[in-house]
Amino acid sequence: MRIHTGEKPYTCDICQRSFIIWNALRQHMRTHTGEKPYVCKICDKSFALNSNLKQHMYIHTGYKPHQCDVCSKSFLRKRTLEEHIRIHTGEKPHVCNICDQSFRVKESLKLHMLVHSGEKPHMCNICSRKFARKPSLKRHMNTHSIENSCI
Repeated sequence: MRIHTGEKPYTCDICQRSFIIWNALRQHMRTHTGEKPYVCKICDKSFALNSNLKQHMYIHTGYKPHQCDVCSKSFLRKRTLEEHIRIHTGEKPHVCNICDQSFRVKESLKLHMLVHSGEKPHMCNICSRKFARKPSLKRHMNTHSIENSCI
């Protein structure tokens, strides 16, 4: 019923994101805690969601059921194939409403919007420096391990 009413009674105390069901909030909390209880028995990679572990298992089997008709490249996910096809068509359906730059992938537009907002949601837990993108934070974290290795 909440889907129809729009009610989201379960709210994250950390970022105030709201959810329709309690289990979705519980899973979301793992983004803050870093908890990854689902572990691949083949390579020991861990995941916050069981569904992500199941998807990961296809890496070990090589299963890629979605094939590009243009170049024959195969993909595990249909959405990834659809995004790939845009390379051939040149389609960039995700457009920034501020500067009109366009992107093939919705996630690229989301990252781009950080340029305009100045938001830096990824914070170093050692020195509190903030970054717009997660890879930048990861690269920064290496500087701390280099500093500490000389001690």
